[in-house]
Amino acid sequence: MEFLKSAVTAAIAKGSSLPFSFGDRVDIDESVFTLHNGTRREDGSNCSIFSFEIASAKSQLPLARNALRKFRTLRHPGVIRILDTIENETHIYVLTERIVPLGWHIRRKSLGPEILKWGLYCAAKTVKFINDEAASVHGNIRVASIFTSESGEWKLGGFEVLSSMNETDAVIYKYGSMLPDSHRYSSPEVASTGWEVIRKNPIHAVDSYDFGVLITEIFTGSFSGPSQVGQTKNIPPSMHQSYKRLVNANPKSRLSLGHFLEQGRRSGGFFETHLIRVTEAIDNLGVKSEPERDEFLEELYAMSDDDVPEELFKMKILPELLKSVEFAGGGPKAFRVIMRLSKTLSEEEFESKVTPVVVRLFASPDRAIRVCLLDNLFLMIDRLPQKVCNDKIFPQLLTGFGDLAPLVREQSVKSVLVIIPKLGDRAINGELLRQLAKTANDSEPGIRANTTICLGKIARNLGLGTRAKVLIAAFTRSLRDPFIHARNSALLALTATVDIFSEADCVNKLLPAIMPSLLDPEKLVRDSAFKTLDVFLGRVRKHASTLPDTALPPSNNPAVRPTIEQGPSWTGWAISSFTNKLATATGEIQPASSAKVTAIVASNPDQRPTSAPPPASNTKDLRPTLTNVRRITPFPSGLSSLTADEPSPTEGDLDAWDDAFFDSPNKPIDDDPSEEAHELPPAMRDSQRPPKADVPYDDSGEPDFSGWLAAQQSQKRSIGLPAAAKKSGGSVVKKTINGNDKEPNPIQKTVAPKAKVIKKPVEVPKPKPPAEEEDWSAWD
Repeated sequence: MEFLKSAVTAAIAKGSSLPFSFGDRVDIDESVFTLHNGTRREDGSNCSIFSFEIASAKSQLPLARNALRKFRTLRHPGVIRILDTIENETHIYVLTERIVPLGWHIRRKSLGPEILKWGLYCAAKTVKFINDEAASVHGNIRVASIFTSESGEWKLGGFEVLSSMNETDAVIYKYGSMLPDSHRYSSPEVASTGWEVIRKNPIHAVDSYDFGVLITEIFTGSFSGPSQVGQTKNIPPSMHQSYKRLVNANPKSRLSLGHFLEQGRRSGGFFETHLIRVTEAIDNLGVKSEPERDEFLEELYAMSDDDVPEELFKMKILPELLKSVEFAGGGPKAFRVIMRLSKTLSEEEFESKVTPVVVRLFASPDRAIRVCLLDNLFLMIDRLPQKVCNDKIFPQLLTGFGDLAPLVREQSVKSVLVIIPKLGDRAINGELLRQLAKTANDSEPGIRANTTICLGKIARNLGLGTRAKVLIAAFTRSLRDPFIHARNSALLALTATVDIFSEADCVNKLLPAIMPSLLDPEKLVRDSAFKTLDVFLGRVRKHASTLPDTALPPSNNPAVRPTIEQGPSWTGWAISSFTNKLATATGEIQPASSAKVTAIVASNPDQRPTSAPPPASNTKDLRPTLTNVRRITPFPSGLSSLTADEPSPTEGDLDAWDDAFFDSPNKPIDDDPSEEAHELPPAMRDSQRPPKADVPYDDSGEPDFSGWLAAQQSQKRSIGLPAAAKKSGGSVVKKTINGNDKEPNPIQKTVAPKAKVIKKPVEVPKPKPPAEEEDWSAWD
């Protein structure tokens, strides 16, 4: 019946009127309170609830009320943080931060030596505060009175008999023996004479002995009784001497916690550990000088993950570092530590704690912060949401492409490779390409080379419609860069992206651009150029092997069927083509309707070679008027102009030669007949007269290539003789056009700037007698 009444009372107490809700019960030993996990109703945060039921343990009510009062009045970082307290007729509730009993970790031996020393250091500082500053005795220091917070820090509780020595009726004198299992943990003098003896001894005597027992229990995992006190098994050797002085049988000879801390913090002492230094420094990070802060951050960065408890980093070190980066001048060094240690955070923890700070830092104008963010972007890019990268980080990152500092521009280019998987197509093919176009023409050669590398690596992320056009323009420009590594980077990028370009682009645009690099002054570039050329030629050969043998339609007329010469000689095709044209030229010559055909001069039938076809009997005057004749550009040296004695080329032949040899400027052809030859300089006017067409030669009916060349050369030598020579020896043939005795001018009008001509005496060679001929036996 009593049990039913207690259950009903507890159910009423756990009603909705309380500002928290109960969760799982946490078993703790040797305490008058029951510990529960809980949740605060106002914000849903986690908490812990110490609950004491008055009706079931009225004899221990003074201990519970003393603990409630001390919880309310005692404030220290090493004491459990109180959120709320409730006392009614049936229960006493103490609402605290979320905590876990230390006994759980001790029994499982889940804490390493470094963490155990750090925990003892925290507990010793708290007890020292209670003994020295508060002038009080805790009286209940044991594993059951210590808890670990969410940050992993050791927090002191168990305030049931905590009493000030300034009080005459302190609870510890009267109710100290009511503590659970008090006889096992009591000091020798208390066990023999009672709690009143503490008035005669130093304040720290009882707590120093209990702290020694705590050391024994922590390092051995359990405490069986007074017989175990003083044994140094499993206790660090550096702590042996101090430990023995803590558990000294004489209370007046015991070491106070203040002196215990001093001995541990000496050079080489047992409290000289990385973790203790870090936790001490993190609390004062905001007030440290810059050298001290940098030294601390370097030490923290060098620590391994096992040296720093995961909970401590998440709950204490990380928030302090984030504040230091944003407000306390921690800067890039602090952010580097954050990135290194944040690998232990879950995705949700990283997004809630780190991501907002990263977004704010990208908006910072500090160049050092920006470079640090870009350097560490690869560590956090997988944890940043795509929307955050595309909408908040990328617009800020673009500002670095135009920064005055070359380092910021270079790191911005390098960061593109990291962030591009998180960007949308519009961002990539829009603003990003515009910024890369600027850095491709940067004044710093290293930035230009890195831009080329970047484009090669992100090529497959670009839009299909503009990919080839953008890359061709960028890579061909880099091939002309004066910086060695920029040219080499362009060749390497072309090799890596060969499959992106079409075969037509490879042949028409890229191979011509690669060719000059084969003779680059730098061997590094030449080697890369040959490798790139092999790759592209392999691509072209593979595609060419799939093409048909010819694109011409089949013909039923065998006379016009194309023939393929099999001879290995380079002259075979030329002569066969020449003779085929002569053999198939039948019928009468008709004036061409196109203006592309040159002037046709009738040949003398009596002096034609025997290998040329005879003219028709009813030959008409085929001389065209000047208005329908296209002026022919002067031939290059070694070639003669078209004459009536040579076979008349077709329109296709003219076009082919025009493409191969005549790189005409982009100017309109002037066919004005009123232009006279005297507008040209005399030397050019004389040298560009048409050759004589009345010098016959006979090939005896067979194609004589060497004789034909000799005749053509003889004609060429007679062109451009001085006026005196013409009068004395040579005869000039003039043609009558439209009734005017003017020499035809085959030279196209050329507009050129006038230049001063320095007249020099010209030696006029004496013309040779007509009967004498040069010896051309070398061509025979």
